[in-house]
Amino acid sequence: MKIKICGMKFPKNIQEIAALQPDFMGFIFYPKSKRFVGDNFSPKSLEKLPSTIEKVAVFVNEDVNRIIVIQKQFSFDFVQLHGNETVAECEILKENNIKIIKAFSVDNYFNFNEVLAYETVCDYFLFDTKTPKYGGSGQPFDWELLENYTLSKPFILSGGLSIHTIGKLKFNKYPMLAGLDFNSRLEDSNTKKITEEVSELIEKIRRR
Repeated sequence: MKIKICGMKFPKNIQEIAALQPDFMGFIFYPKSKRFVGDNFSPKSLEKLPSTIEKVAVFVNEDVNRIIVIQKQFSFDFVQLHGNETVAECEILKENNIKIIKAFSVDNYFNFNEVLAYETVCDYFLFDTKTPKYGGSGQPFDWELLENYTLSKPFILSGGLSIHTIGKLKFNKYPMLAGLDFNSRLEDSNTKKITEEVSELIEKIRRR
């Protein structure tokens, strides 16, 4: 099970979490997010990351050309599209050899047929809790809804995941579940990730 720690932005904290060897680390380029990396975020902040950690740039309804520029500038392994991006925009990124995680906001009325058109242009889907702020709510959605997912595209689960909630998640119940995305439930009031909690979480998941 792959582990993604998202919302990283402080240089020292980035190195602390990287030392714990998650599979993915996410960096948010959405200015309205309180986890926005900031206008002065530098590629140097990522230079020392181990090659085993895949770097993900997170965008919300961003201009596709700017996504391409940032992906190249920072050498991101993936871009995560967390807004209302179209299949056509994903195709442009794919044509530029950019791997894509496409996020979908899930509530009790979500229709999984909405993701079908994206299946050939994305590498992973990500299912997050529907909120007005495009994630970061710290709240899970009803995981039973994932039983309605029947495609062969692997997906990452997000939304309120923490050390305390993953024990309730039956991994083998969802055959295409490839990873878990953690963010707000692992941080302090300043949005800094708490190293001890991340360490405990990673150990707990990898023991399963």
